Amino acid sequence: MIYTNLLIFLVAIFLFSMDAAAEAPLLPGWLAAIVCVMLLAGYDRLCRYIFARKDAFVSAGYFRAERTLMIGALFFFLATLYLCDAKYYLAVFSFGNRLPAMVNFFGLALFLAYLSLMWRIGRINYGKVFGRRYPAAVFIGSNIKSNLPIVLPWVVLSLLYDLTALVPSPPLHALLASQWGDLIFFSVFLLFVMFFFPPLVRRLWGCEKLPEGPLKEHLTRFCSRQQFSAELYLWPLFEGQALTAGVMGIVPGLRYVLLTPAIIETMSLAELEAVMAHEIGHVKKGHLLLYVLLIGGFSVLTAILAQPLIYLLLSREFFYSVMAKGQVSPDTVLTLAGAVPLLIVMIIYFRYIFGYFIRNFERQADLHVFSVLGSSHALISAFEKIAALSGDIRDKPSWHHFGLGERIACLEKSEKDPENIGRHNRKVRYSLIGYVVILATLVGLVQLIPTAQLARQYEESFAEVVLLEKARQEPEKALWKRLLGDLMVSRQLEAKAFEAYEQALALEPANPEIMNNLAWLLLTSVDPSLRDPGRALTLARSAVIIQPRGYIFDTLATAYWANDLVEEAVASERQAIIADPGQRKYYQAQIERFIRHNYQETLKRRPGTDDRAGGNRST
Repeated sequence: MIYTNLLIFLVAIFLFSMDAAAEAPLLPGWLAAIVCVMLLAGYDRLCRYIFARKDAFVSAGYFRAERTLMIGALFFFLATLYLCDAKYYLAVFSFGNRLPAMVNFFGLALFLAYLSLMWRIGRINYGKVFGRRYPAAVFIGSNIKSNLPIVLPWVVLSLLYDLTALVPSPPLHALLASQWGDLIFFSVFLLFVMFFFPPLVRRLWGCEKLPEGPLKEHLTRFCSRQQFSAELYLWPLFEGQALTAGVMGIVPGLRYVLLTPAIIETMSLAELEAVMAHEIGHVKKGHLLLYVLLIGGFSVLTAILAQPLIYLLLSREFFYSVMAKGQVSPDTVLTLAGAVPLLIVMIIYFRYIFGYFIRNFERQADLHVFSVLGSSHALISAFEKIAALSGDIRDKPSWHHFGLGERIACLEKSEKDPENIGRHNRKVRYSLIGYVVILATLVGLVQLIPTAQLARQYEESFAEVVLLEKARQEPEKALWKRLLGDLMVSRQLEAKAFEAYEQALALEPANPEIMNNLAWLLLTSVDPSLRDPGRALTLARSAVIIQPRGYIFDTLATAYWANDLVEEAVASERQAIIADPGQRKYYQAQIERFIRHNYQETLKRRPGTDDRAGGNRST
């Protein structure tokens, strides 16, 4: 259950993190509030429907209903984010964007509001399953505290990141912005997990020390024989009726073995020793630290893949054909292209890669019982009891643990063939080596992706569709057509640039920027069919009367030169020097060119950067 909740909360955090706050909300505040209330009411109805089914009043059915509704909460949460622009309205809590982490906290609170509806309704079923009654507020608070450890590291790191940004220390900011920044924050995260997380989780879960007595003395002596040190605590999971145990804490002095009252009451001393041997196996094999490193590996993976993957996707024409047809807004496509692939990567990583290691770590801990007790009979007996008393779940599969039947079969096989233990340990070791090698290889391969080139392609294509979208939304504005023409010139798509400038000029015939840029295109086009020095001269003369700036005088001078009026060209270029003395060197070079070269001879070669500079200065 904990691992499933981990995955669900990770998805919720990811969805909120990837949602960009809109510049303007889709709906007015009052209407967004109404839609939000309707979504909450809709989820409330769904919870009532699911928990009203007969199978939701038994243990397995209750947990199945809760899991289904948590996944459903993700969809309602997503709808709230995008239909109600939740992040836009929650931005007020960032204190002028000085503490963006506060927005994340309130976003998480919004997701918890949906889950609270589920817990409020599900408490009736819970009471019948476990024989306890709770007031709604107490039951909701208990569930929030139980799940809080899942998001606590994210909360702490987000707040820490914002607080360091407020520290007036440029050297600190430079260090955190460097390539060492992520390593520093990961180190802080590791310290938090090692020293603060275990005691905090123990308190949130309401764990109490195992009472003094023969049982505690027996288990303490058992741990000492294994040279293992840990505090023993009672874990009241599901009213203490869950048949399970756990261990947490990397540092020996802050390490706890948690045992539910049900498992203590159900198991014999030999079976409890086998359960303890399993938990000790997790520590001896370094699984607790490996869990942290595997989560850190996901951070590395997303850090190296995020930008290249997004640019690679956004360099595909498919996205722009969809946007160009007006079917989806550019902002929506950009958000989806960035969020969906990374969300898929995250689900695959935790569901299959992280899940693979968790399952095999559990099996490795199972097999550790042979090192401690010499036999697995007591652990097999414990598993059989758990399977029978938990609703005959012996053959029930799980993504984060092998099924109890599979675990028993592996133990029985190892009884007959002890070499199986060594084979599994090698499997885990080689899997970890392979994981590190693949991760390192990916880091190296990503460096070969031409990210800068893909970024340029994306920026140009995205700018084009944004301008086309703006032109559709505001067809009376010539600005968007003119900017589209400028973009087409930069991409050397001269026919499209000519068409865009003509459309802009039709909307604003007296706009000097449009006249200047079109005149420059008519003078410098690589395509001979687009050249028209006569019309360019007319446009440039009109433009310079309205707006006598240096770059427009330069366009006019070039037009005179193209029409064999060299003296007038030189005179106009001198006017450009007076209007824009900062560009004297360029304009003087233009004068030299007009005197020494012929326009027609110059255009026999492809115009270079200098040939285009005058027109581009207008933008």
